[in-house]
Amino acid sequence: MKRFIEDHTRESFDVIVIGGGISGAAVAYDAASRGLSVALVEKGDFSSATSAATSKLIHGGLRYLANMEFGLVRESLKERTVLQNIAPNFIYPFPMMMTHANLPLTNNKWVVKMGMILYDILSYDRNRTWDKSKNIPFHKTINAKKVLDAQPSVKKQGLTGASLFHDCISIFPERLTFAFIKSAYAYGAKVANYTKVESFLFDKGNKITGVEVRDLLNDQTHEIHGDITINCGGPWADIILDMAASKEKTEGLRRSEGIHIITKKLLNDDSIVGSMTPNGRHFFLVPWRGHTLIGTTDKEYIGDPDAFRVTKESIMELIDEVNSSFGDGLLRYEDVLFTYGGLRPLVEEDTEETYSSSRKYEIYDNAEDGFDGLITVAGGKYTTSRNLAENVMNMVWKKIPKAMGHTITAQRYLKGSEIRDMNAFLMQIKKANPTYDARTMDYLGRHYGTEYTKILDIASKDKALAEVISEDGEILAEVVYAIQNEMAVTLRDIMLRRTGTGTLGHPGEEILEKIAAVAAKELGWDKDRRQREIAAMQERFSIPTD
Repeated sequence: MKRFIEDHTRESFDVIVIGGGISGAAVAYDAASRGLSVALVEKGDFSSATSAATSKLIHGGLRYLANMEFGLVRESLKERTVLQNIAPNFIYPFPMMMTHANLPLTNNKWVVKMGMILYDILSYDRNRTWDKSKNIPFHKTINAKKVLDAQPSVKKQGLTGASLFHDCISIFPERLTFAFIKSAYAYGAKVANYTKVESFLFDKGNKITGVEVRDLLNDQTHEIHGDITINCGGPWADIILDMAASKEKTEGLRRSEGIHIITKKLLNDDSIVGSMTPNGRHFFLVPWRGHTLIGTTDKEYIGDPDAFRVTKESIMELIDEVNSSFGDGLLRYEDVLFTYGGLRPLVEEDTEETYSSSRKYEIYDNAEDGFDGLITVAGGKYTTSRNLAENVMNMVWKKIPKAMGHTITAQRYLKGSEIRDMNAFLMQIKKANPTYDARTMDYLGRHYGTEYTKILDIASKDKALAEVISEDGEILAEVVYAIQNEMAVTLRDIMLRRTGTGTLGHPGEEILEKIAAVAAKELGWDKDRRQREIAAMQERFSIPTD
């Protein structure tokens, strides 16, 4: 894969997509797979903002039932099955234990029981999976003793039992987003990260005919022309829209911030634990790569989305919520090994606080605002992004002067995910590659799918690149692959979004130096650039102190 912007001429596209998060990636894939010419531009790296700030879940949204959002829950549950089918190496059913207490009322076991029965009904097609090992059973209710037998760290005080049900875990949302990018690319889409939209292009009739962008890696501007431009800027969608409104700003988007922390292992690995705070807000503790992932917060964010960062105050707010409802109440700031966060775009304005705001999405034809040729996507959640893209393209169908096919994205595996039986696939590749640690083959099989052989090809040509650099079995060859095949250009791209080497926090100075050395050789960095990249990663690994 190569960034198209470096060789861009005045080629015109049917569709231009702004934003390389999961929404933009899914839209680009749907459009390209229908036979349209597509250009996607992202001002940072792919999946580097909201799409990277998830709880690693693909879920129906059980709590949305309390808001009577039955349509959103049904859509989410349907798409949960679709994503299991088209991305079997990334998505897996996983037990979730929602603990019960008498207060608040919404956490009473009988209230939750009614919600769980409805959740089961709305997920009637949950086992229509291509991989039959990925079945999801009905929920069941267990008593407090069984909860504590399964997860001894659960807080005993006030515990009345739990609902045990299944949703899905997404083992690497950034790579899943990139699988959508790769799938779009396979159908002919042209994509570029680090390419920032600076203005819109207009014809004499004031119709938007494309965008002017700046290639941030080479500091060059380019015009990209197209029939329809789709704004998938997420929390930046209103800022992008303001570029079209030359005289007055559009109504600002409401944003919610959510952070996560990673700690040492606090749970047994056989279930996620969900708890509710005394004021009625949920949080989850997720077993993840031998650690515990805890999230998420949900409060309104006011200000420039580019200025968002995780703060110590936000970390302490999350820790206080966990201590009020889980465990021995002794979780401390010093226990945090890594943290990340992001902003959610919200479309609902009439709720007092963001936790109650809907996670639905809206698709706007901006012709109604005087900006013909522009469509803006607002809101949404990761789980429903594929269906969001399908609905976006149904709107494009009515506006574009070119014939296009129906969507195929629910019926085709994502690029690299062409695996009918995941368990058999993993057994097969371990048997076929006995010289590699089983952990390495398991990791490569799940995170690279059928493209795992390309990693092994790199390692076979340079045995030093077969070195294992993480507890999960990752190897240095993945760094080379990320640069040569996946448009990674910084250590952050490599360690946070192409490999998992940095997603648990600092991997140690030795490993960081080894990764930087391989990257420097591939990308031609001099000593100063290499040190800047290392310093940037050191800063990213630091836990906020203010």
